[in-house]
Amino acid sequence: MEDVPDPKPLSPAKMIVRGIFRRCPLCGSGNMFKTFFLVKERCPRCNFPIHREEGHWLGAIGMNTIVSFGLLLVTIVVLLVLTWEDRNAPLMFGLSFAVAGLTPIVFFGPSQTLWSAIHLWMRPPEPEDDVDPRYLPPPRKRKHPPIW
Repeated sequence: MEDVPDPKPLSPAKMIVRGIFRRCPLCGSGNMFKTFFLVKERCPRCNFPIHREEGHWLGAIGMNTIVSFGLLLVTIVVLLVLTWEDRNAPLMFGLSFAVAGLTPIVFFGPSQTLWSAIHLWMRPPEPEDDVDPRYLPPPRKRKHPPIW
């Protein structure tokens, strides 16, 4: 029996969580990567284009950089606080280099799907995206009328 979708309105939080877990931000499909690093051009289930425009991955690279430097900063601050009295430099350098080297690699895939989720939040699907209409969520109801 064919999978019959019943899309509900997408919230920004739902799209972001899907992006963090390397899923399609529109339908939630988890089969988004050819390899650990190589994302497919379109979602196999809903046909959502992951590359929606030229230069789309600059946002993903920026997010990866921000997360990597942020985690490195947290690591350094926590290590300084924990080892203030004896200041174990080899431990601090070793852990800092490990965080600085591993975070960009581990976060590379999620940064791509997360950026696609943020981009989808900012710019909903359009006809030229050629998404399967069964997976298009209904528009969200506004709590307040527009101010203009």
